[in-house]
Amino acid sequence: MSRSPSSRRQPCRIRATGRLPIEDGEFEYWPSFLQPADASRLCRTLIEKVTWHVPRVFVYGRWLDSPRQAAWYGDHGVVYRYSGTENLPLPWLDELDQLRSRLMTFCPHRFNGALLNHYRSGADSMGWHSDDEAELGSDPIIASVSLGGERRFLLRHRRRKDLPVQEIVLEHGSLLIMGAGTQRAWRHSVPKTARHVAPRLNLTFRAIQKC
Repeated sequence: MSRSPSSRRQPCRIRATGRLPIEDGEFEYWPSFLQPADASRLCRTLIEKVTWHVPRVFVYGRWLDSPRQAAWYGDHGVVYRYSGTENLPLPWLDELDQLRSRLMTFCPHRFNGALLNHYRSGADSMGWHSDDEAELGSDPIIASVSLGGERRFLLRHRRRKDLPVQEIVLEHGSLLIMGAGTQRAWRHSVPKTARHVAPRLNLTFRAIQKC
């Protein structure tokens, strides 16, 4: 079976800083949001102090272990539900709360929770999805801080087949802001890699809309 021209396209790697040239949504990438020494110190601290677990998620009619470790931290009563799971918030660690304060100064948006993902090796991954759960509101803004090994972050438009897959290499200490329109228009993923990569933490700060 022949493949369409669009299916043969390689991802379009983006190397810009600040507002990214991506249609249909506001993305910003700041590779040096944290200084390397600060980012390394925070990475080591969180790997040791966070209460990690392997989430069980309901996908395609069955329960599966997620291919990564995770934890949900947030304000009291901020519950986050996704993939058939209900996540009660752990109380903020001082390091996470300080980072949240810094983010809310840099990005004028109030965050009341943070989903942490621990990619232990290149075999850990994140499948295609949008962060569009009802608790996040109609047009969520998500601030994503990366620590540790660099990983590819892919974006695929939900409707427009004419747009290529976009690729951003998320660096140690970097900040990716997914702003207005991004979750309605795009899906994203962190694919597996056979390369040796250092463990990576991804800290995604969110605003849960309480009922």
